[in-house]
Amino acid sequence: MGLVKLEKLKLDKEYISVVMPAYNAAKYIESAIKSVIEQNYCNWELIVVNDASSDNTVNIVKKFMETDSRIKLHSNESNKGVAESRNLGVKMSSGEWVAFLDSDDLWEQNKLQRQLEIACKEKADFVFTGSAFINEYGDRYKNIFHIPTKVNFKQLLKQNVISCSSVMIRKGILNNFKMEELGMHEDFAVWLQVLREVDYAYGVDDPLLIYRITTKSKSGNKFKAAVMTYKVYRYVGLNLVSSIFYWCIYVFRSVLKYIKIYDVKTGGK
Repeated sequence: MGLVKLEKLKLDKEYISVVMPAYNAAKYIESAIKSVIEQNYCNWELIVVNDASSDNTVNIVKKFMETDSRIKLHSNESNKGVAESRNLGVKMSSGEWVAFLDSDDLWEQNKLQRQLEIACKEKADFVFTGSAFINEYGDRYKNIFHIPTKVNFKQLLKQNVISCSSVMIRKGILNNFKMEELGMHEDFAVWLQVLREVDYAYGVDDPLLIYRITTKSKSGNKFKAAVMTYKVYRYVGLNLVSSIFYWCIYVFRSVLKYIKIYDVKTGGK
C-alpha cells in the first residue's frame, strides 16, 4: 500500500492541512477558527467545508479569510453530511499531514506543535491527544479524558480513545481510506482500518483538544452512540460474537468515562 514511514521531521517545514466540516455552525465556528489561528505552529492551511449551511457560517469564515490567506472555503451545493465533507476537505488538502477539527470544538495553542514533536520522537504517522470537555455554553467540565501513549487495533476495539478533532495523520495514509456515512461512527471505522495497516497510533496525554458536548452531538445521545459503535464493528469485518464481545467492553468503559466527565467545574447553565 506504500504507507509513508516518517524518518525525520523538520518541525518548521511540515505543512499541515486542517479540515473543518461546518453545517449551520455560526454559533461556535468563530471560536474554532481562532483556536487554529492562535496555534504556535504556523505552517498550516485551514480548509472549511461548508455543508450547505443556511445560517451565517459562510460570512463568518469569509471575514477571517480577508485577513488570513491560510484559510480556505469550499461550499457544497447540497448537504452531503460530515463524512463526505471531511473526505472533500482531505481531497482538497495540500499538506503532508491532515488534522481534523469540528466547527464546535477547540484546540489548545500548542496542539499541533506537541503532535509534531511526538511524531518526530516516535517516527509516528498517526497522532492523537487527550481531551478536556465543555458544554454548549462553554462551561468546563472538571475532569479530562486521559489516553494511552500508543494504541493498536485490538486495543482500540475496546474503546475509541481517538477523538476525531484531536487527530493528526499522514495524508499518504489517509488517502487509502474514506469516511462513510452509514449510521455509524465514521471516524472510528477509519481509525480501525488504518490500524490494520500501521502498528500504532501515538497519543499525547494532555487535553490539547477541548471537545464540546451538546444535546445534538453524538456524545450527547448515549444510546445512539452505542448503536453506531456496534455498526462500526460489523463494518470492519468482526463476526457477531466478536462484535457483541467488544461492544460490551465499549459500553462498560463509556459509562465510566462519562461518569467522570459530567462534573461541571464552573457550573452549568
